[in-house]
Amino acid sequence: MHSDHLAYIGFTGRSRFDKAVNSLLGIVEGISVDGRVSDEEIAFLAAWLDEHQPLQDRHPFNEIIPVLAEALADGVLGEEERLDLLWLCERLRSTDYHDAATADMQRLHGILAGIASDGAITEAELRGLSEWLRDHEHLRRCWPYDEVDSLIAGALADGRIDGREHDPLLALFSEFAPAGAQITCSPQVQAGATTLGLCAVCPEVRFDGTLFCFTGASSKYTRAGFVDLVTSLGARATNSVTRSLDYLVIGSEGNPCWSYACYGRKVEKAVALRRQGHRLLIVHENDFHDAVSDRA
Repeated sequence: MHSDHLAYIGFTGRSRFDKAVNSLLGIVEGISVDGRVSDEEIAFLAAWLDEHQPLQDRHPFNEIIPVLAEALADGVLGEEERLDLLWLCERLRSTDYHDAATADMQRLHGILAGIASDGAITEAELRGLSEWLRDHEHLRRCWPYDEVDSLIAGALADGRIDGREHDPLLALFSEFAPAGAQITCSPQVQAGATTLGLCAVCPEVRFDGTLFCFTGASSKYTRAGFVDLVTSLGARATNSVTRSLDYLVIGSEGNPCWSYACYGRKVEKAVALRRQGHRLLIVHENDFHDAVSDRA
């Protein structure tokens, strides 16, 4: 675990456990939303099991892990096994630490990750996801509900999904995969060098007179180190996401203590500003490092 996260671990245990159950529920729904479960999707579910195996003696994992392990023992997730898992996750869900909307949003993140886990998105999966969204309209106006809903409507309008529709969907859905998950994805460059996901693709990052903000954690620099670096390159740094911001850099180490593991409040605010037409770029840390190397 990244050192920046250690300060939060001691008092976020239960909230992380609740999030894990919500995510698992979503993953199971996502991989089976089209009525079939592929080998790649089974492997994705097995990766969740491996990640949480050290917690097998802690509640609620002491109930979930044996059931999941038995279901995956033969490399196939049968219908009864799937229903048993869904039933168990539903019974073990809690809103003690997250309100109902946050819990359902964590579940949606799991669904998106599950759908993307085999590197392909089908019409059947989109129709199943669309039905789930209709049943959870209380999440409307919460990102990424509206964006996902709009993309689905556009993709299904002509009754088929072509590459121009499929690849941005996969890029967006893959944003919600757990840290370390392997999803084959080739993001498409959109107008303004941004994708329909979070981060810009091959962004042009300038330092002279620009304003940077950082969020998340990095395996390469401390937060202070980031600030010193951009300052030395002629840029400025801030702790807030405002209309004057040029770049929000997302650290490559996702914080397991966030309610939403793949992003936090700063990213949500940046997405809202971007939707309003502000031209700030959300940049992945790896692209930031490339820009620094190019500048050097």
